[in-house]
Amino acid sequence: MKLYSTRNLNEIKNPKDAIIKGLSDDSGLYCPKFEDIVAHKFDIKNLLSNDYKATAKLIFSVFFDDFTDAEIDNCINLAYNKNNFDVANRTGELHEPTNCRGEHCEPTFNIAPVSKIGDNYLMELYHGPTSAFKDVALTILPQFLTTAYKSKGENKKVYILTATSGDTGKAALSGFKDVENTFITVFYPTDGVSNIQKLQMQTSEGKNVSVVALKGDFDDCQRLVKEIYTDNEIKKLCDENNVVLSSANSINIGRLVPQIVYYIQTYIDLVNANNIKLNDKINFVVPTGNFGDILAGFIAKLLGTPIDKLICASNDNNVLTDFINTGIYNKKRELYKTISPSMDILVSSNLERLLFLLSGNDSDFVNGLMDSLNKTGEYKIDEGLLNKIKEHFVAYYATQDECKKTIKDAFENDKRIIDTHTAVAYACLKKYGRCEPSVILSTASPYKFARDVLKCICDSDVDAIDDFECLDKLYELTKDPVPKNLSALKTKEKRFETTLAYEECKNFVINNISK
Repeated sequence: MKLYSTRNLNEIKNPKDAIIKGLSDDSGLYCPKFEDIVAHKFDIKNLLSNDYKATAKLIFSVFFDDFTDAEIDNCINLAYNKNNFDVANRTGELHEPTNCRGEHCEPTFNIAPVSKIGDNYLMELYHGPTSAFKDVALTILPQFLTTAYKSKGENKKVYILTATSGDTGKAALSGFKDVENTFITVFYPTDGVSNIQKLQMQTSEGKNVSVVALKGDFDDCQRLVKEIYTDNEIKKLCDENNVVLSSANSINIGRLVPQIVYYIQTYIDLVNANNIKLNDKINFVVPTGNFGDILAGFIAKLLGTPIDKLICASNDNNVLTDFINTGIYNKKRELYKTISPSMDILVSSNLERLLFLLSGNDSDFVNGLMDSLNKTGEYKIDEGLLNKIKEHFVAYYATQDECKKTIKDAFENDKRIIDTHTAVAYACLKKYGRCEPSVILSTASPYKFARDVLKCICDSDVDAIDDFECLDKLYELTKDPVPKNLSALKTKEKRFETTLAYEECKNFVINNISK
């Protein structure tokens, strides 16, 4: 499987090199060609006996085919285990699947269980070490990266630079903590994450981690990381200090591919639980900021998963909704700070990969669009390409008030407690209004946003109590267990409280490289 820069077809990497490098020198994202994906299309009926690990191995063997079977197995077993994923506390699970061989039956280990909500389904993606969907990819990306690097026989140190709108940061810090020959810096916007998300990052453990609050928004953090990647001074400094830059953001193909797995496995689980019939088409509703998660669903569809529509759900920062409905991408608008902060984004990096795939791998075309976005703040695609997008995607957005009402309704009517991002998706599904079976990607534990969730479901004033009292009060109301990684924050030491202006961050990185 060759991986091409979305901005230059002559920039080609094999999977191991693409995972190590993260971002192309021309700021393009590494991506397979459209025809190379569909060449591996499968028949879903042949996968019905798969558990999560088996489906993961199938997908990784397709996209990362320069890894040996033994390397892939080792990466999967180190990432997807009961030490990383607490799947004991599940709400309303549909069934308990089993692996049965002869007389011996064992429960199947599933890191993304499916449960009911109203007449639809939740894909629970928050059972990992940081209680967010990013854990699915960021527990295994360090394994891919270190395996790839060791196979090259090189001795450089890998410096991971990561921008976060809340969840990626802690998941990356957790995944790369004390990983040999790596060090990582996470940049997050000063006022663009929840208090719990901030505390998760500030209390991170590990000798090789650092965290910086950037005076700006997530788009500034993302722009900073991309600029550092292409900075000639920093490239020269890396060479002199035997350092290679990489990324844990979804611009890294090693972050994106693991997210394909849970779409396929969810379909398998729904069939095996007799909730849908084999080959019935279903919808997936994805709360979307940077477009990586929903792009993984699109690739799952190309591979043969019977998906009808991918519903792109945005909050008040509805740049993607406007684009999918009009073909005009315009970032020249106010960025609203909402109670779903991981979606407070105006530049959705992974949309670039979709444009590459549906334009027939036209890197010159994509490069022109990205150039226009950088210079003018917008671009427009033609009706033909827009219609191709609309074959697979529909888009809605939920206002702040609609999000709050959805949390309250889910609690009172569905007897489910959902976080602020899942609520955006649920609200958008109701706007879609069709009756096909639909799965909402529930991307974070409600306890990560306990204060905002509490404000939606209870009448008492919660502004006067601290974050951990909010966790306790939410538990009292719901009896859903508080994730251990969140309750433990109360007694953890804050290690990282550095705040820098945009122009100061480059020197921070330079100092880290020079150590």
